[in-house]
This record gives sequence, C-alpha cells and structure tokens, in this order.
Amino acid sequence: MGMKGKIALGAVVGIVVIGAVSANSGDGDSGSDGSGKSSSASGQTKSGGEKEPAKAAEEKKAAFDGDGEFQVGTDVKPGTYRTTGNTDGMCYWERAKDASGEMDSLLANDNVTGTSYVTVKATDKLFKSSDCNDWEAVGTKAEGGSPATGASGDAGMLRVGVDIAPGTYRSAGNEDDMCYWERTKDAEHGLDSIIANNNVTGSAVVTISASDAYFKTTGCSDWKKSG
Repeated sequence: MGMKGKIALGAVVGIVVIGAVSANSGDGDSGSDGSGKSSSASGQTKSGGEKEPAKAAEEKKAAFDGDGEFQVGTDVKPGTYRTTGNTDGMCYWERAKDASGEMDSLLANDNVTGTSYVTVKATDKLFKSSDCNDWEAVGTKAEGGSPATGASGDAGMLRVGVDIAPGTYRSAGNEDDMCYWERTKDAEHGLDSIIANNNVTGSAVVTISASDAYFKTTGCSDWKKSG
C-alpha cells in the first residue's frame, strides 16, 4: 500500500457501472466540517471604560499537505476537505481505520483528476494522500457566488449548488465507455454514498437534483446544461 498512484478499488454499482469506490466507512452523519472558525471575541472593558475592538482577522482555514500520512484527531481534524487542480491523474488518497497498512484497514480511496472532496470521519484513524495538491477544509453550507451551468468532463467532484447548479446536463461524443458520472449524497466515497452512476458511450444525459451533495465526472466530454 506504499506505492504512489495506486488504483482505487473497483466496484460494480447498480446495473452497469464500474466506479472508483470502496466499501463504506459506516453509517452515521459526517463529522464536523473541519473549517477553522473565528473566536467570538467580545469587547473587554479597559480601565478607562473603553472597549477593545474584536479581532478583525479570522482564523485561517485548516489545511494540510498533499503528500503524507495523517493521524485523524491529531494531524487532521474530522471534516470535509478539498483538493483542486490535479491534472495528471496521479493524486491518490485513502481513508483507513488503522495504521496497519493492510487491505482490511482501507475504508475508501480514489485516484483524482481535477477536484476531489473527502469527508474524514471522527472514527477514521488515518488519512493518506500521495501526489495531490494541498487539501483545504470546506464548510458544510453553500458559499456565496453563482454555481456554473456547465463543467469540464474531467472536473472530478463538483459540489452541487456551489460548483455546479442543479439541472439536466448533456455530454456528447463520448467514446469507448470511458465517460463515468456519479451523483452522491456525501463525500465519504462508500457504496452507500452513491445515488446513481453510469459509464457512457455516445451522449450522456443526467439530471442533478438540488438535494444531491456532489456530482462526479471523469473521462467525459464537457457537460452543458440542457434543462
């Protein structure tokens, strides 16, 4: 398990798909969002009766390196993290229930092109990352801005309502069954995370619901909103 760029565990889901997913890490809600929160510093009274101003700078969001093995709770707090801009397909990550390095310890893993979101749970023991860009904590609520109405076919994971708008999308001209898409309810990357997925040759059409958490796309032609 020490090699870089390992192949994520394969799984057949539904009736057609070969997805890069592994066994689910367990039931229950995701952990905290892992983002740094500013302390609620209230004004304190000076001797002259004046109040000191609250701290203006917010605590920087939690982040960690794209290469390494990190103990959950010590090196990495539970929460959801994102890595972006991975272009060569060599970014590999995994969640593990212990540090034995054995196959039975693996909870979830993936090879990443583009962006990946991963939720590290409080019950995880180790998070491994190899050849990835740095990871940064993201909040649980949608951030400001207008989500896009199109996406690159190799965008990786897109957060619904933040990175991509709900709606029906079409990707045309896909060859050799290499286009893979996936709608998920969370970023735990277990089999139970998947709402629907498919490998497609030719035209792919998928409706992303506002209740979906993420949309994943790899090896596809660009997606354009059609409805």
